[in-house]
Amino acid sequence: MVPSDEHDGPSLAARHTTGEDRVRMVARQLTTPQTANWIAAEAGWSHEPTRRVLERLVDDGVLRRDDSGAHTTYSPDYRRQAMQEATRLRDSGRSVEELTDRLLEMNAQIRAWKREFDVSAPNHLRATVADDSLTPTEAARRRDVAREWDHLERRVRIVGFAVREWDFLAPAGAEASN
Repeated sequence: MVPSDEHDGPSLAARHTTGEDRVRMVARQLTTPQTANWIAAEAGWSHEPTRRVLERLVDDGVLRRDDSGAHTTYSPDYRRQAMQEATRLRDSGRSVEELTDRLLEMNAQIRAWKREFDVSAPNHLRATVADDSLTPTEAARRRDVAREWDHLERRVRIVGFAVREWDFLAPAGAEASN
């Protein structure tokens, strides 16, 4: 197979997937609530079939629908994702001790950022970007650190849950403790 670049037409994924497959892929990668129109555009499919797929994903518990705003939006069911990720961590072959060590590393990194920037939360760090004395490079670094800090806080919750519920998450018939 000859590799193609982005100017040679549809991507490999677009050529070998259905519209429903692409909607499911886009929906599973959402990090913020989005409308059916946005998801349809990302998936390269029309609105009405996209909406039907999204409603099935809501019915299956994969997505959540929010009708409270001007437009209906769809977002991941974070509880389901967290449970799936905790289960993947439990089944990954890592020991509970290895996950505990990773938890300690992530918490140490968060504490280091709190000390370095003298703030207590990622949004507090983002607010410091407005400081006129910062160089563009330092402002960009703070924004990047705040993004990574948010990510680490989510990971701490999931890894912490996996450690706390280690025995519960064990596959059926498996030895409970490691």
